[in-house]
Amino acid sequence: MTLAQIPYVLVIESDENLAHKLAYDLKKVGYNPVEAHSAIIGLQYSQEYEPALIIVDRLLTGGSGISLCKKIRHHGNTSPILILMSRDEVEDRVACLEAGADDYCLKPYCSEDFLQLVKLYLQPSTNTSEQLCFGNLLLNTSTRRASVNKRTIDLTMKEFELLKYFMEHPHEVLTRGQILEHVWGYDFMGESNVIEVYIRYLRLKIENGGGRRLIQTVRRVGYVLRDS
Repeated sequence: MTLAQIPYVLVIESDENLAHKLAYDLKKVGYNPVEAHSAIIGLQYSQEYEPALIIVDRLLTGGSGISLCKKIRHHGNTSPILILMSRDEVEDRVACLEAGADDYCLKPYCSEDFLQLVKLYLQPSTNTSEQLCFGNLLLNTSTRRASVNKRTIDLTMKEFELLKYFMEHPHEVLTRGQILEHVWGYDFMGESNVIEVYIRYLRLKIENGGGRRLIQTVRRVGYVLRDS
């Protein structure tokens, strides 16, 4: 793999010592880190470098990692975003997810946990070019883009994984436990709104412009993809 082919990982972290540590660990395992020590530069680099992964500290000097995530998504960037944060409360996780982040990593920083999460998001896709279809809803597993009635929908990584799971199991009622296991690969500790948050965003994107509700709630059980 040439230098140009090594994925960029953008680290947006005001604490320069921590930023250097993250960059060092990323470079050591074969990635190409780029550091930004402010929200303004981070937003600029997110467009300039087209990173494969973006790391954002929730508490940036002179700004908010949550606000920055929203701006990055507003500019059309769908790369996975991981947020560094100190608290693991339900409201904190949901705030990160609603801002457009795909996941989070807790501080104090642990190299092993961090790199394991990075590897999860940057592992090469084993998917061949395939298109899943459910009525007028199409999902291209190579481009990670969906369309409804020829209207293109851009998806974050987790939105894509969630929609793909539904489309691989149409008309099958999926429990919250099944969704957490297959889409996130691990259990969120305690009671979490993570699934509800992502279902809501998927529905907004699919139903934009008056589309029919395809992801339906099955009370006290889970969700199902059906057209009825």
